[in-house]
Amino acid sequence: MGFACTKGLTITRILRRAASSRRPGRSSESAGQPIPLRGAPSFLAFPAALIALAALLALTSCGAGNGRFRIEGRFRNLNRGEFYVYSPDGGTTGRDTIQVVDGRFSYNVPLSDKATFILIFPNFSQQAVFGENGKVAKISGDASHMREMEITGTDDNELMTDFRLAANRLSPPEVKEAAARFVEENPASLASLYIVNSHFLQASQPDYAEASRLLKLMLKEDPSNGRVALLLKQVESLKPSSIGAMLPQFTATDTDGRAISRKSLNGKVNVVSAWASWSYDSVNLQQWLRRFKKEKGADLAVVSICVDADRKACLRQMKADSINWPNVCDGRMWDTPLMQTLGLSTVPGNIVADANGKIVARNLNTSQMKEQLEKMLGKISTGDRRTR
Repeated sequence: MGFACTKGLTITRILRRAASSRRPGRSSESAGQPIPLRGAPSFLAFPAALIALAALLALTSCGAGNGRFRIEGRFRNLNRGEFYVYSPDGGTTGRDTIQVVDGRFSYNVPLSDKATFILIFPNFSQQAVFGENGKVAKISGDASHMREMEITGTDDNELMTDFRLAANRLSPPEVKEAAARFVEENPASLASLYIVNSHFLQASQPDYAEASRLLKLMLKEDPSNGRVALLLKQVESLKPSSIGAMLPQFTATDTDGRAISRKSLNGKVNVVSAWASWSYDSVNLQQWLRRFKKEKGADLAVVSICVDADRKACLRQMKADSINWPNVCDGRMWDTPLMQTLGLSTVPGNIVADANGKIVARNLNTSQMKEQLEKMLGKISTGDRRTR
């Protein structure tokens, strides 16, 4: 509790004592009340109003106010800039921009319950902040070492900060084990829901079985948690999109306004590719797929999903790279329904399926994609020297 909060509560206690000392039958001496300064009696005649005022001051200095949540912080080595914030679970609608001025920033939103807010920084790294009604989350860190930022103000944020800082020193397999332990030890925490999503569902190789196990533990702890129940239902439906399963049925609208579906992937080999204009690796893979498709024609069918927040940026990149197969870009970034339907959560991210729709590979980099497609369709004679 900070100084302003302590001060506000102290004022409230003093005024309560002042009010009680003026009740009939009690003198200021017996109550131990200090002798008031000249002019004070006119204020003490209205103790209830003063108590209410002090309570209001205490509230506004301690938190964001009833029905609101605030994120505030300071980054060293960043004087001015901006970053995005959105909420995947209804904390706010759409995407907002947070301005950084003199290294400081603040973001205040209405919030009646708990919610997750995702901050997207200029380098496109992400950070989760967990909001609560009336609370303030405080962020501090160095803009040149974003992985080491600390977030305080609520139990969920402090738990997540401890986990994240510890995970920075672990190997990937150890991080996954630590993530599972975190959820097992904190099944009621909103941070656990985020960890299941980020470490088991949005991983390059999703682990739907482990995610399902952990979500069931969380639901057992709190059977009324609708968010956990919904995610568990989605995970159960995503299990069929693992390697060896059939490509799920889907429908979407591409950037030209045309309806596309599972039937759009009717080649001998079929690829769904997730990309973004800001991700060099995913753009490089798109360019290589274009060269491969140019030679193989209808034998290779491709549908792409762009997770850019700006649809215009997606269209500019498509034009620059001469991409003419169906692309989906709805500006919803990671919350694009088609990404969720297919269990894609990274860029580059992809699914390779055979002529029957059976999934044979997932989340390949450019060199792995080259090897996989040439094994299935034969080598190409153009563009090999540019392939990474």
